[in-house]
Amino acid sequence: MMTKQPGAANMKPRPGRLRIVAGKWRSRLLDIADVPGLRPTSERVRETLFNWLAPSIQGARCLDLFAGTGALGFEALSRGATTVVFVDNSRRAIKAIESSVKALNATGAIVYRGDAAEYVRSARSGCFDIVFLDPPFGDDRLENLCGLVDKANILARGARIYLEQDRTKRETPLPGGWHLLKDKTAGNVRYMLVQVVG
Repeated sequence: MMTKQPGAANMKPRPGRLRIVAGKWRSRLLDIADVPGLRPTSERVRETLFNWLAPSIQGARCLDLFAGTGALGFEALSRGATTVVFVDNSRRAIKAIESSVKALNATGAIVYRGDAAEYVRSARSGCFDIVFLDPPFGDDRLENLCGLVDKANILARGARIYLEQDRTKRETPLPGGWHLLKDKTAGNVRYMLVQVVG
């Protein structure tokens, strides 16, 4: 029986690591904090999402609420975003994100430990072009958070918001002026890209 030799083409991240899909840090592996229920957005979903975002990611100012592993924020920085604010309330998750920031010398990363809703209430107005909203699957606050983000006036004109949720739950109602651009499912995940119009 033949055995495959390890190589870049067939390497897979071991448990507790994630791989950046594309951009200046393509194929870099980052450690994931050992936090119950913490899971990175899959490579397949990230690839689709950032294909959707390709026309708007260069120079974008991003907010990664519920950053968790930091997968979405680091992918954004790798592909040309200017800044990403990583927000999470887990000390271990934030520590792992800070280690990844240091390992990548990610000068555009800003790391904030605290509650997502509290951060949104305190953020400057009009400062984000892209917001990643990916709360834990057991968290039912997505609709409330969409409303909070909308009312907090933190979005730049034409901002895009990524939403990820359990596909078995009802579709999250969108605030007025939020227009659905893309909507897909992968496994048990439903993910959407919306744009703020008006």
